[in-house]
Amino acid sequence: MLAPLTTFGIGGAARYFVEAKTEEDVEAAVLWAKERGLPLFVLGGGSNLLVRDSGFDGLVLRIEIGGVQQDKPWSPDFCVGAGEPWDLFVDRAIEANCAGIECLAGIPGSTGGTPVQNVGAYGQEVAQTIRQVKVFDCETMVFRWMSKDECGFRYRESVFNTTARGRYIVTYVVFSLHYGPPALSYGELKKRFEGRWRKPKLREVADAVREIRRGKGMLLVEGDPDCRSAGSFFKNPIVPVETLAKIAAGLKIERETIPNWPVLEDGQPTGMTKLPAAWLLEKTGFRKGYALGEAGISSRHTLALINRGHATQAEIVALRERIQHTVQFRFGILLEQEPVTLP
Repeated sequence: MLAPLTTFGIGGAARYFVEAKTEEDVEAAVLWAKERGLPLFVLGGGSNLLVRDSGFDGLVLRIEIGGVQQDKPWSPDFCVGAGEPWDLFVDRAIEANCAGIECLAGIPGSTGGTPVQNVGAYGQEVAQTIRQVKVFDCETMVFRWMSKDECGFRYRESVFNTTARGRYIVTYVVFSLHYGPPALSYGELKKRFEGRWRKPKLREVADAVREIRRGKGMLLVEGDPDCRSAGSFFKNPIVPVETLAKIAAGLKIERETIPNWPVLEDGQPTGMTKLPAAWLLEKTGFRKGYALGEAGISSRHTLALINRGHATQAEIVALRERIQHTVQFRFGILLEQEPVTLP
């Protein structure tokens, strides 16, 4: 069963399953699947994944290539194995007094999954620090390094989950961090340290982020029912600024009261703005603790759909579709699912 390998705890079995601890294992697994005409799915930490109840009729390849290699003792550059737990690498970077990913503390999953989704939270995203990514090209059957530009990073996207989905398997990621103070651009995080006579240290910021995540049920804690999720289930939609006026009219509120973040390009407005998906859910009646069968919304975080005990993938999908249809009917905005559904 694949369910125990995911944070959702949902899903059937894989027809074939193998763990890759080396790049040679990766190449051999891809070749084995190709020779038998089997579909291949690459599994990392299972924290951003929804597995079908029927499982997967192919080969699931779990990446277990670990290790963190600092370029030089005084260098802020790190080469990290794709199977290395992400949060352990965050701690390693902080121990080396390197900034750039401290606000991404507490995020579950493996390091290899971070460039795929361009993981981000609390004012940081990995695209800001990734220098290059080593991949296995399943079409040419060779390993190669991809530059940051080749990765095509955008909000929660990269070529790995869009235009080249399924082509590349990430084996190593090189991060270029920096020596300096922690990032404090996110409002909720800034409030934690207001009025202090000195700037917080990297460790203090990372601990604060984990505390915030724990409060929202977004930190994996054994026995916490709100943790049986894939994190934020919907992406924050990016819409034309004119949409704000339409929402305000529909809700009979002032346009200025709608939370949003204008999208800039080279420091200039683009005419687009990002809306908090959680706010849209709450305005359509989908609040914390909402339940539909064994699927539900976290009691602490509106965007987290959870497995309330024995949920099936079908129940999570039913809740997802109810939310999407309601928000689209009310505001004309189709929310996009963030976790990957195993095909």
